[in-house]
Amino acid sequence: MDKYVNLIGIPFDGKSSYLGGAGFAPERLRKEMSSSAYNMYCERRFPVLNKDFLKDCGDLKANSYEKMLPALRQQIRAGEKYVFIGGDHSLTFPIVEAMNEIHGTFHILHFDAHGDLYNEFEGDPHSHACPFARIMEKGLVETLTQVGVRSLTPHQYEQAEKYNVEVYEMRNIAHFDPSWVEGPLYISLDLDVLDPAYAPGVSHREPGGVSPRMLIDWLHEIKVPVIGADIVEYNPLRDVGDMTASVAYKLLKELLGVFWSEGEEG
Repeated sequence: MDKYVNLIGIPFDGKSSYLGGAGFAPERLRKEMSSSAYNMYCERRFPVLNKDFLKDCGDLKANSYEKMLPALRQQIRAGEKYVFIGGDHSLTFPIVEAMNEIHGTFHILHFDAHGDLYNEFEGDPHSHACPFARIMEKGLVETLTQVGVRSLTPHQYEQAEKYNVEVYEMRNIAHFDPSWVEGPLYISLDLDVLDPAYAPGVSHREPGGVSPRMLIDWLHEIKVPVIGADIVEYNPLRDVGDMTASVAYKLLKELLGVFWSEGEEG
């Protein structure tokens, strides 16, 4: 097989506000991936969990936020694709910084109930509520498109205006068309973009979100090259009947299908 994706877990939730627990997500999702309840195929009928396509590189060797960027620099290699399993959303900033050092600027498609654009939150500029403010102020990307947001504060709205962020709030979600997205692309998927009826296992439940079907259909519409992605903010400590683990597993398979479909018919 001439193409594959590297999977890296980042079991870190040291920048979470309100509740911890997202650090347990990589271990829990790997358990779901090995369950005999499912098969390894995505909806594009490709076995994305085949070990020849998905290479599990284990967890990032970083036990603090400060060590994350140096560890990522050692792990990430030019010409290869990556999916990161968090962990809280603070990890997206060092990931994007490390990816920028290899690829230069690219585009980000960010699915989330929250903008994560605070300049600082509870005195911490690297809180999980701030990664996209850090990314934008450093000019690491060409564009940032946020989808599913439904909790913008006046400050975050000002930040979005300041950094020219394209925000599709849930109240105007009908205007989002994934075919407009440019590449090369990095996808950041915060599971709380989903309505908590589908994914209760998140720390910050925000009703009024998207369905898994809607999100999967959007992923299927992406046609540009994808260089990397993350799935973050799954909190196994808040899950109900492993519902969110199952949904996260499904979304991981369909996200991997986006990498596989590059250059394919679909």
